[in-house]
Amino acid sequence: MPSRRVILVVLALSAAIAGGLFWLIYFKGRGAEPAWVGSLPALNALFNSLSACCLAAGFVRIRRKQIASHRAFMLAATVCSGLFLTSYVTYHFFHGDTRFPGQGWIRPVYFTVLISHIGFSIVALPLILTTLFLALTGSFPVHRRFARWAFPLWMYVSVTGVLVFFLLRSYVPAERRW
Repeated sequence: MPSRRVILVVLALSAAIAGGLFWLIYFKGRGAEPAWVGSLPALNALFNSLSACCLAAGFVRIRRKQIASHRAFMLAATVCSGLFLTSYVTYHFFHGDTRFPGQGWIRPVYFTVLISHIGFSIVALPLILTTLFLALTGSFPVHRRFARWAFPLWMYVSVTGVLVFFLLRSYVPAERRW
């Protein structure tokens, strides 16, 4: 089991990231938005897609007992998710919240996906960081127990992140689109 200190650091880091994002999206005022910021949501979807692909490949590799390949794919998934988070924070620093204008049956579908995506991302982040720490420190029996929870949450968050992008892109008018 990870030490109490490691758990506290992971939880504090996860809470700081979640709190910072919440502040950026809902409370920070909007300033001038550079033109390149408009391309970040598509880049975010790409990073989430790449992360999901790496996660799937890493899962297949560990099932085949290909440890080195599994490690490479999981580290690649971590890098893709880290790049996503950097791009996501940058986008929301400049842009703030993006409202969903869709009406009718799609509205509750969108918000169900979005709310579950946000909720699971908040839960997944400390699990992912702990699982990564356990792997890097060679605590593989405990790593496997954490990975059984972290993997499906991480995959869900990556896939629904792409889905949120396409739902927003489908319903935000082109002239207001990022």
